[in-house]
Amino acid sequence: MERERKLLQQTVAIVAAIPVATGLYGVLFGQALTGDAVSISAESHFRFLSGLLLGIGLCFWSTLPSIEVRTGRFRLLTLLVVIGGLGRLIGLGLTGFPSFFMVGGLVVELFVAPVLCLWQTRVANRYAEEYGVAEV
Repeated sequence: MERERKLLQQTVAIVAAIPVATGLYGVLFGQALTGDAVSISAESHFRFLSGLLLGIGLCFWSTLPSIEVRTGRFRLLTLLVVIGGLGRLIGLGLTGFPSFFMVGGLVVELFVAPVLCLWQTRVANRYAEEYGVAEV
């Protein structure tokens, strides 16, 4: 049980570094990541969304110390990520295939995040069986 918990913590820490790093970069440098010139309003919106991305990554990191009892928070964050991924998927259908990095984001949002959520639930259930009820 403890070994699996540690492995989950390490995996989430690494995967959450992606939104933390890209979100922070977007907040600081705006659209420079894409190389596209946009209006000031679009730049502002991009920085806002980057801030949300940064916040989501930081919130995933906040689950790490007691990941086995943070099921509710983990599920909410996963839901937000999946909704964002569905938005990206719709955009793919409407506007075409984005860059390799954006497709990578789509994979993390629609596959990796749900798998991590299922894994967290498994660890939480095992913890609850052994020590009592985990947060739902």
